[in-house]
Amino acid sequence: MKKILCIALGALLLASCGKRKEAYLFTSFHEPATDGLRLLYSEDGLTWTESGCTLLPPGVGSKVMRDPSIARGKDGVFHAVWTSGWRGDKGFGYASSTNLVEWSEQRYVEVMAHEPEAVNVWAPELFYDDEAEQFIIVWATTVPFRFEKGIEEENNNHRLYYVTTKDFVTFSEAKLFLDPGFSVIDAVIVKRAKNSYALVMKDNTRPNRNLRVAFASHPLGAYSAASETFTPQFTEGPSVVALGDYYYIYYDAYREYAYGAVKTRDFVTFTDAASEVSVPKGHKHGTIFKADAGIVEQLKNFCAQQAQKENAR
Repeated sequence: MKKILCIALGALLLASCGKRKEAYLFTSFHEPATDGLRLLYSEDGLTWTESGCTLLPPGVGSKVMRDPSIARGKDGVFHAVWTSGWRGDKGFGYASSTNLVEWSEQRYVEVMAHEPEAVNVWAPELFYDDEAEQFIIVWATTVPFRFEKGIEEENNNHRLYYVTTKDFVTFSEAKLFLDPGFSVIDAVIVKRAKNSYALVMKDNTRPNRNLRVAFASHPLGAYSAASETFTPQFTEGPSVVALGDYYYIYYDAYREYAYGAVKTRDFVTFTDAASEVSVPKGHKHGTIFKADAGIVEQLKNFCAQQAQKENAR
């Protein structure tokens, strides 16, 4: 009996040791978006702490970093994309890392060169499709006089486009991802289950400027008609994290200079969750992902060393 208990205990310890502890990370930037990537960390996905330093100073495109998005591939490598220019850029910035501290050389990925009148490439969002083992990158672009519009100016009438890639060297041809019948930006794909996806997006029309959701059986769509809005006006930059029975949707309430959140089980009924979360002041439009706790500790130590160097100057 004693031998059986020892074997069982050993198997339990082996299983627990084999399961790596993970933490949550939240990409961020501060205005005026010229410093580089910032990262918040959290153990529970609700209370966030600033790591304390900037990484990856922007060096491509118009040399700004807005709306950074990071996703991890099957091999454990982290990939980052970001908005590299407010107007005029027809691509986005890209870099990769194995530890979030040391980064590859930055590259400018020009995805809208085939559209001479394209105004911009905003908020590229990464989604790793684990079934197809490829990354999907969705962003917003305005091509004036291409689509119907409301009271927006032609230079602010966005639709969503995408490319796919397995290696960030070769990319598919850029194609229209979604035309919901209104100006749309800031789209985040969420896998709920096999053949069940939600797309959280910003309705950028005037006077709305808030969040909606659509549904599909495949990450590339086709997506359903967009829902009614479920956040206040002047909200954008959604980021979604699954915590327990709920999905928490963080958003940038940009006129209030604050971050808010709602929670939902089904992306149909939403409950305000602002009182449950804590996000540092100055945090702007980012995405949430997971990393091994050891990588997060390495990041924290690196930022602490950087702070010491700054203080010693």
